[in-house]
Amino acid sequence: MVAKGAAVPVHRGAYRRPGDDDTPRDVALARIVAAHHQLRGEHVFSHTSAALLHGLTTWRTAAKAEIYQTTSRSGHGSSHLLRHVPMPPVADRATVVGLPATTLARTAWDCMCVLPAGDALVVADAALHAGVTAAELGAFARRGGRGHSRAMRILDVADDGPESAPESMCRYRLLVAGYPPLTTQIPVETRFGTYFGDLGWPEWRVLFEYDGRVKYEGNATETFMAEKRRHDAVVEKGWRVLRVTKEDLATRRAFETRVAKLVPGGAAAALHPRRELRW
Repeated sequence: MVAKGAAVPVHRGAYRRPGDDDTPRDVALARIVAAHHQLRGEHVFSHTSAALLHGLTTWRTAAKAEIYQTTSRSGHGSSHLLRHVPMPPVADRATVVGLPATTLARTAWDCMCVLPAGDALVVADAALHAGVTAAELGAFARRGGRGHSRAMRILDVADDGPESAPESMCRYRLLVAGYPPLTTQIPVETRFGTYFGDLGWPEWRVLFEYDGRVKYEGNATETFMAEKRRHDAVVEKGWRVLRVTKEDLATRRAFETRVAKLVPGGAAAALHPRRELRW
């Protein structure tokens, strides 16, 4: 089947049927399911793997399935696994789509403790958007442990408003640069009705809109025209709009230069970068 292209390896001893529109997320989920069927000892999927199972957005997809288990032993053919110990308390465990995993709150907290800061904020925002409360996450800090102080810094700036990973990462880039906290899902009254901007500063009448390519798939012309009408209507109300792409988020200095041209004169020069959010 592999020779004929009817199956592709997931990892040692596990295969999946390929699809025309497979994404890295699909591959990662297949890796998780395969690991579950191959593992013999007690285990619970955790960190980025649990985040995928819970449906949280992540900035990047991990190359290994992550689990908690009773011991840190590694065995033959386990290069596809990232193991953590010890097993979490029963209260921190759940069954998600039929698989053992950490609860939504514990998953978010674990990710906030160990991921790079921007990635951690993406998960924290997504967890709050999914219904986890800041109080639930803050309760984990009292347990201490590795990375809890870093997680608290992320919790201080987390927001339930972003609806995608790029929106959260855009917010992270601006916070690290020293800009004021951003408001999310900003209502703007226009002649076509009320539009909601992804994020921005109402006091400066500045909006950021993330432009993902996926929105233009299918009926691209109609989507483009609708976006143009929306953009023009918002600008007519005195707002300055910066459309952000994934290339902007990959080139930090160029992005910050574009932002500096939108904010009031002198604001960019008076910034105090948040170095505590850089790791």
